[in-house]
Amino acid sequence: MATFQIEGGHQLKGEIRPQGAKNEALQILCAVLMTDEKVYIDNIPNIRDVNKLIEILSNLGVKIQKLGHGSYSFKSDALYLDYLESEKFKEEGSSLRGSIMIVGALLGRFGKGYIPRPGGDKIGRRRLDTHFGGFIKLGAKFRYNKEERFYGVEAPNGLKGVDMLLEEASVTGTANILMAAVLAKGKSSIYNAACEPYIQQLCKMLNSMGAKIKGIGSNLLHIEGVEKLSGCKHTVLPDMIEIGSWIGLAAMTKSELTIKDVSWKDLGIIPETFRKLGITVEKVGDDIHIPEHKNGYEVTSFIDGSIMNISDAPWPGFTPDLLSIILVVATQARGSVLIHQKMFESRLFFVDKLIDMGAKIILCDPHRATVIGHDFESQLKATTMSSPDIRAGISLLIAALSAKGVSTIHNIEQIDRGYEDIDGRLRAIGAKITRFD
Repeated sequence: MATFQIEGGHQLKGEIRPQGAKNEALQILCAVLMTDEKVYIDNIPNIRDVNKLIEILSNLGVKIQKLGHGSYSFKSDALYLDYLESEKFKEEGSSLRGSIMIVGALLGRFGKGYIPRPGGDKIGRRRLDTHFGGFIKLGAKFRYNKEERFYGVEAPNGLKGVDMLLEEASVTGTANILMAAVLAKGKSSIYNAACEPYIQQLCKMLNSMGAKIKGIGSNLLHIEGVEKLSGCKHTVLPDMIEIGSWIGLAAMTKSELTIKDVSWKDLGIIPETFRKLGITVEKVGDDIHIPEHKNGYEVTSFIDGSIMNISDAPWPGFTPDLLSIILVVATQARGSVLIHQKMFESRLFFVDKLIDMGAKIILCDPHRATVIGHDFESQLKATTMSSPDIRAGISLLIAALSAKGVSTIHNIEQIDRGYEDIDGRLRAIGAKITRFD
């Protein structure tokens, strides 16, 4: 288990370039299974979760070539489908939630797909009903081995297009059903589909492979099934969650940072949400410039003067992956804010570590926390802590970089799951951070 040691209280300065989007990459990598032709993908982030999925694809028989940093080719022309029912896959697949999306890709192409109950962040219940309910509507038969916690769907006679209304706008659920539907016979529609940039990117990639998807960017997707998909070239977007993390880091450390090539058109309300905390977010071409906040930043209030409330919502609402960042940044704001995490009931449980550091936070219930900002009148205190999940981990790292003294963060493998060479890139802009394995 690796550890970070962080000497906080230093201003940072310089440019930082976001990695490829983790959540998009996991979907795109699963989609390479849908054709026997070569697929080229650029800007794949070098992070633990993505590398684990690439390893699973390799074990499944995908021919993989690394062409350069973040650049790969994939060819799925001779897959070893028996691997899906092996003990090795049950172990490897259960440690990565993103592996669930290979089911839709394989079900569409081969008429069957299997997955052990996937792992991932311990942030609350994340049901799979949306995924399998969609497969069943397309004509697949569902089976579940309760003892081994192993799921399967089979459609030996192929899938048939259907109109469906999803119970929830699940991003991975939409991606999974979409991949199955593009190779089904006939027409399908998915209403209440997730419409995050990740899904839009997947739709564009599939269309470039020969799929027929309309309604991209909306919550109503229309799919006309095709018999076969071809190869393609695809570039992964910059990671909007990492971009938000750098905005929060700059504000908390009173640093001047430029975040390069962020794809502003795909950021939605992320910049505006940070502005609600009083943070200056400047658009310079396709870059974000965060000036030094010498006098801190002040939380705005609603028009009627009531306390600011920042909550997550399905896209184009504010992404839940950035609420942890918003919360930690609010601890040094001027004013108070209510953070409402609607989607996951365990994601705010890391606030006890911030309270230990001196933050003024009231955890109202598993979904809501009120933060009373310090206005930099007192620094957070260094402490020793452990990273419970990816987003809480980066939030604690930001807190440690702003704190007085030397902090220690254990279990940083959680951070490595979502952030590429985080310590190296932080040192390049002046952070005092050391990794111990």
